[in-house]
Amino acid sequence: MKALSLEKAGQAIETKEQRANWRHSVFFQAKKFLWVTVRTILVAGICFLILYPLAAKLSVSVMAERDLYDITVCYVPKHFTWENYQVVWKHMGFPGTFFNSLWLSLLTGVLQIISCTLVGYGFARFNFPFKKLLFGMVLVMLVVPPQTIMVPMFLRFRFFDIFGVIKLISGNTINLIDTFWPFVLTSLTGTGLRNGLYIYMMRQFFRGAPKELEESAYVDGAGPYKTFYYIMLPIAIPMMVTIFLFSFVWQWTDTFYTTLFLERMATLPTVLSSLAVSINYQEFGPMATMSPAYASMLNNTGSVLVILPLIIIYLIAQRYFVESIERSGIIG
Repeated sequence: MKALSLEKAGQAIETKEQRANWRHSVFFQAKKFLWVTVRTILVAGICFLILYPLAAKLSVSVMAERDLYDITVCYVPKHFTWENYQVVWKHMGFPGTFFNSLWLSLLTGVLQIISCTLVGYGFARFNFPFKKLLFGMVLVMLVVPPQTIMVPMFLRFRFFDIFGVIKLISGNTINLIDTFWPFVLTSLTGTGLRNGLYIYMMRQFFRGAPKELEESAYVDGAGPYKTFYYIMLPIAIPMMVTIFLFSFVWQWTDTFYTTLFLERMATLPTVLSSLAVSINYQEFGPMATMSPAYASMLNNTGSVLVILPLIIIYLIAQRYFVESIERSGIIG
């Protein structure tokens, strides 16, 4: 009897353990399913928010004007046409404006990679007087609106001088407006468009890099410059590609600095901002008024032409972009 009771007790305990394991397994599977569902909905929602505007612009850009007034047309045009692209291509000044934007974006991107990489490495690895103060000023660059320093910046490059030396020699200052020199000088000195962010990103990347790599190079007799060039620079390539992408995209779509420094040289964003007005004036005359729907269609077509090179560049360099975010430490 006693042995039978012990056997029944053991079976009861085993049954309880099985039930507990079953409940734990069900709870774990339900939790996993819930997390996968939430994550899928979240990712799908983000993708929709990002891709829907682009898809809508692509759809409208290949529609005929009469499709805009047809209530049965929804995203898929009834009368497919490339006429919108022909009109926009002509009035946006392709390929001249395209190459203006391309050279400017490439130039600033390369120069900002050089300056921000050097400054970021200095903040990450060296100690020098007023280091915290200077880095604080870099962070201030992230929050100060450029509109607040618009007038001083314009006057600085309109009457450019270096401590009065140029005026002393030539008797006059230099006008750098309507040239690429304002972009070159600000990019080289780390004060260009979004340079505070790029310096911060490079600093975070180099801070996360193992110090043992540099210490072993110092033991082998390498100095700071050789260590930076042969050891740290190669591992920073993914982050440098990311910064180049950011710099290129922001400069490509910038209208503030281009309208401030380039008075007669047209770029794609500046032309796009007044595209509908320009087409209305040249095609229909100063006294006519273009249909708002047709003007919106032309603006969408112009936006597609401006965005398309950026999408191509991102598709080429996306591997470096993802790798740099994973290794930089800026998100954790």
